[in-house]
Formats: sequence, structure tokens, C-alpha cells
Amino acid sequence: MSGNIRIATIADRPAIEAIVRAAYIGYVPRIGREPAPMGADYAALIGAGRVHVMESAGTIQGLLVLLPGKDGMLLDNIAVDPARQGSGIGRALLQFAENSARGAGFCSIRLYTNEAMTENIALYRRIGYVETHRAEEKGLRRVHMRKQLG
Repeated sequence: MSGNIRIATIADRPAIEAIVRAAYIGYVPRIGREPAPMGADYAALIGAGRVHVMESAGTIQGLLVLLPGKDGMLLDNIAVDPARQGSGIGRALLQFAENSARGAGFCSIRLYTNEAMTENIALYRRIGYVETHRAEEKGLRRVHMRKQLG
């Protein structure tokens, strides 16, 4: 996997929204509705400097949304172009998120995912995230997880 992770610009918005749609559309039948990232206001998130993209040869291949909070950095969304999944982009983005959290002075990074996204929960557990709780929020059943950073 080769590429550059950079802050997103508003010109990236169509590619970001297309990747999010492609990455999450398969979950709609499991959840019964669109997952939250499909309805996010990416223009606002980009404007606030919260979206980073993985780019290679001028093509956006993945993205992440990071939101600093009082109890750690929130990895609000991570999505990889389905055509590029399995190439290490997701791992690189996750490592970038952890490094960004450390660089911002946080000792942990947290995330949540829908409980129907079982493969994501398993992946996060494999790389050191621990489930902290489950909750229903905005009509979605979420699994909250946290990873302590060394």
C-alpha cells in the first residue's frame, strides 16, 4: 500500500461521499436503514478540518473523521473504497488516527460501530480496542470501544 494521508478539501467531498456510500451500503439490509456515516454533513466536517483522506496517484482511496473530545480522540468514521479493501489502506488510516490522537495529547482513542457490523467489531478487538458499553443512540444500536495508547 502506498499513498499519502492529507487533510481533506471541499473539492474532495464528492469522492468522500461516494466512498462512504459504497463502503456502507451493504450494511443497510442488516441495520434496516442507512448507517450514520451515510448521512453525515461532510461539507461541515471538511470545513472544520476533521476529515483526512488517503490519496494515491490523485485518487482518494479512503478517509477518516477524527473528533477530539474531553475523554479522548473519537474516530468518528473510517471508510475505504471497496475496490481497495484488503490493501492495507484501512490499517494505515487506523495507525494515522492513533498517531494523531497521541500527537494531540490523548492517551486513548475511542470509536463506536453498529452492533450489526460484526466484522468491524472483530477487527477492532484484534487491534486492541476494548468494548466499553453498548447503547441505542439515534435509533441505532452502537458498540462503543476504546484503545489505550502507549
